[in-house]
Parts: sequence; structure tokens; C-alpha cells
Amino acid sequence: MHFIDDFISSFLRDCRSCRLPGGECAITDRFRTLFFDHFLPAQGVVFCSPVYWYGLSAQTKAFFDRTFCYYAASYPGSAEVIEGMTGKRVGLVLASEETYPGASLGIVHQLQEYSRYTRSEFVGIVRGIGNSRGEVARDPGSPLLAAEQLGREFFERKYSDFRLDTERSGRVWPLSEPGINP
Repeated sequence: MHFIDDFISSFLRDCRSCRLPGGECAITDRFRTLFFDHFLPAQGVVFCSPVYWYGLSAQTKAFFDRTFCYYAASYPGSAEVIEGMTGKRVGLVLASEETYPGASLGIVHQLQEYSRYTRSEFVGIVRGIGNSRGEVARDPGSPLLAAEQLGREFFERKYSDFRLDTERSGRVWPLSEPGINP
């Protein structure tokens, strides 16, 4: 587990004027370490954020923004970066004081679109409701149990995102599974 705050201290700037002559990002924080050493080699990532003004925290949004420095064609190793960004399993855990499900829809959509853009699989979301430290544990929707389940099933969860030309059978689930009658 990594806290973005430990790695990012600045937002994305204009790479056309900010990038160093060799192509590296000129921002001197630890984002490059987080991105290259932890994110790119990972098979899957679960992003966790409070809901602030119906969006991700600024730090989490900055993570996504800052990836641009390295997948942009102006970075010499962009092809390798793009390869490392694709094909991941992506999960999302959110905490908010609002029970209204629409409060997090923009965030969910953003992660779904990120997943589609990078040919990754958005495999699950957990929402916890609370406003003070520890209060999410009392949420009757049992988000802590849901988060544990997401963790256990993260690499096995069924994911389907059909498109018009996707080859597929007429079924999502097998006809019979142990303990389930067809």
C-alpha cells in the first residue's frame, strides 16, 4: 500500500515548457518512483479516495494527470510506459458522507474511462459512508467486508465489457457451477 501524499507534491504543469532536455519531468518530487517502481509493474491497482466536491481527492487526480509526462510522445520511453499502463485490473474504494449513490458517479465514470483507455479491467468499487474517522466501519452496508471481498477476488472477478463486434457466447456465466442448479 502506498499513500500518494508521500510521493506527489506538485500538480502537472505544461510539459512543453517544463520538461527537462533529456525528456524527464522537471518536477522534483517522488512521483517518478511511485509510477515506475510501483504502478507500472503492478498487475492491478486499487485506488482509494475520499469524495471531495463529487470528485477524487486532488492528490489522486494529480496521479492520473502526472502520468501524462511519461506516456506522451515527447517522453523518450513512452512506448514502454504505455505498455506498462495497459492491461491492469483496477479497483476503486471511496469514502463519503453522502448516502446518495450519484455523489460518486463522476469518479466511477472517470475510473471506468481510464480503464477503457488503457485496455484495463475495472473490476469493482466499494463505497463507505461516514464523515468522521472510523465511522465507515459502522456503515450498515458493510463496506469493510466488501473491501476485503474485493481484495480476495481482485484477480479472479469476472469482467466483461462487450462492444458491438466482440465475439462472445450467449452466456456470461457457465451453465452449471458447484451448488448452482441450471
